Amino acid sequence: MNNSPRLSGAQKALIWAVIALIFIAGIWYVLIRTPPSAAPTMRRGFGGMTSSVSVVPVQKGGLEVQIRSIGTVTPLNTVIVRSRVGGVLNKIAFTEGAEVAKGDLLAIIDPDPYRAQLDQALGQLQQNQAQLENAEVDLKLYQGLYEEDSIARQQLDSQAALVRELQGANKSQQALVDDARLELSWTRIEAPIAGRLGLRQVDAGNLITANDTDGLVTITQTKPIAVLFTVPEVEVSALVKAFNGGEPLRVEALNRNEQTVIATGKLVTLDNQIDTTTGTLRVRAVFENADNELFPNQFVNVRLRLTSIDDVLTVPADAVQHGSQGSYVYVIEDSKAYIRQVTTGIVDSDRVAITDGLQPGERIVLEGLDRLRDGRTVIVEGDEPVAMPAQQERSGRPERPGGGMREGNRGEGGPRDGMPKREGGGKGMKGGEGGQSRPSRDGGPSTSPAN
Repeated sequence: MNNSPRLSGAQKALIWAVIALIFIAGIWYVLIRTPPSAAPTMRRGFGGMTSSVSVVPVQKGGLEVQIRSIGTVTPLNTVIVRSRVGGVLNKIAFTEGAEVAKGDLLAIIDPDPYRAQLDQALGQLQQNQAQLENAEVDLKLYQGLYEEDSIARQQLDSQAALVRELQGANKSQQALVDDARLELSWTRIEAPIAGRLGLRQVDAGNLITANDTDGLVTITQTKPIAVLFTVPEVEVSALVKAFNGGEPLRVEALNRNEQTVIATGKLVTLDNQIDTTTGTLRVRAVFENADNELFPNQFVNVRLRLTSIDDVLTVPADAVQHGSQGSYVYVIEDSKAYIRQVTTGIVDSDRVAITDGLQPGERIVLEGLDRLRDGRTVIVEGDEPVAMPAQQERSGRPERPGGGMREGNRGEGGPRDGMPKREGGGKGMKGGEGGQSRPSRDGGPSTSPAN
């Protein structure tokens, strides 16, 4: 009688669930362990695994020592055009945004009141002039009479004083005439400098006052134009040395991605002190700006050229690594990357001069440095990849003869690694396979006949 307990439905379901999970895990393990049939893809690894890298050749040529910064385009002169006299604005004679020369007519204020003031001043001047001429005639007469002893000295002196008084009044009136004529001329508003006009601030027909705060329009000088930028304190000494060398230092203004040179100018001014809050020195460069490439208040990338060196080996700065023994690069030889110690020279913003350790044309690694070790096999991007057995790519070791798999696994149709082949096919313990014995059901030995 069988007394073994029967399994409940929940226990059976649990057992089947465990079996299913084990089966799925086994399938997943087999799939991820199966090597791809195609050529191996490059991935990060260790030991003998290959790595994909990009390389650049060592170049020989000139290297420019440059300072890079961000600058602001600043006009050399900016003028707010204001009226010197008040009155009705009769005419706007300019076009917004146009370029004007010095002296060009911009606006006209009603001149009639100022013309009337001038006429009044001229009339008074003529009256004073007539009085002066009459007094001067009397003075000459008095002088003759005094010489004949016909009048007293006091009468002659009084007439002379009257002439001087009228001369002073005449001179004062002449000044009033000049002032009235000047105010009349100010009714014609002209451009004080050459430059580009902005937007007008008032329309024709409005009554304006002298020296109004907003003014009529703003003129900005754009030819030439300046760019203000800063230089780090650590580079000031080299900048001053180059600036005092006699040759003008070339400055280039570039667009935001630093791929296009917008304009080329020269450095003209260094500030007289370093800003302690930023640790930088302000400098100014001037550009001709003939084609209006630069616009006031525009932000540009600035490249200041200090000096240049000819016939020097250069590599990208990102390719040079630094370790306890100094600077080094990875050199590609026979599809392997080897560490090469180098001696660096001057450094540009993106390239480094190499004075020792490399030869022109040698290929060095630029990208993929984090995956490299000395002597590691690499595949260079752009080169035709060398086909490798799938098993070798996965394990980093040559594939064993006979299609063997990893150590401890069986090969198809071959012996298990490290064990002798069994006689009769070596398939296992079942009866009828290989002439091996197995126990019988009643506990006694039984022997299956060999095939």
